[in-house]
Amino acid sequence: MMKIMIVDDETDIEPLFRQRFRREIRDGLIECQFCFSAEDALNYLNSASAADIVLILSDINMPGMNGLELLRILKEKYSHLTVFMVTAYDDEEKYQKALAYGADRYLTKPIDFEKLKTEVLEFSQKMRSHNA
Repeated sequence: MMKIMIVDDETDIEPLFRQRFRREIRDGLIECQFCFSAEDALNYLNSASAADIVLILSDINMPGMNGLELLRILKEKYSHLTVFMVTAYDDEEKYQKALAYGADRYLTKPIDFEKLKTEVLEFSQKMRSHNA
């Protein structure tokens, strides 16, 4: 089982992800943890229940701490985590900053869930074979 954290200030992202990954969640391939701000994500990562998170999908544009600031902290404090950045705006400056801060992938909204699912499952496969 691979545990994914999704960080987005839009709460309607949770039912959308749960619906799009319904089969993978039901089959025990992935588990999703939702945080609705960068601050919530960092608080969760400081808790004991965060130990098994391996992948984070974070929105860039959020009130308070934005996703790029979160990414910078994640790569400093939790360098073992894989981080996919997601944005509604295809912005070259944010893209370059995300790469500079160590983003593993950069996705634009609307999310292509088939492509995302393929990438997440491929990542999960790599994790399983690495841990085997």
